Amino acid sequence: MPLMNAKPGEIWLADLGLAAKTRPVLIVSRFDPDAPRALLTYLPLTTQQRGSRYEIQLGDLPFLHQTSVVNVQGIGSLIEPRLERKLGQLSAATMAKVKDALRFALEL
Repeated sequence: MPLMNAKPGEIWLADLGLAAKTRPVLIVSRFDPDAPRALLTYLPLTTQQRGSRYEIQLGDLPFLHQTSVVNVQGIGSLIEPRLERKLGQLSAATMAKVKDALRFALEL
């Protein structure tokens, strides 16, 4: 399978190995086609909103079936072949909010 070259800010449908279903994830790792390890860092999307500083509201996006949030506490890594298809791209303004939430969550 050829590499798809996922980029930061893109939302993909990914097989996370959970209950035999796919989930939308936000790619947050830097785009580096020559990275020493074939891993992508992602944040999961969820429809279960708790209103915390660890969530970024996405509103109604045309490529998602339900209103969702990015859960920055759910940070994880996966190999690119686990990505099934690209769903869409977040705006630069929303990605700035995600980065701020990541800095808060990781105390950077």
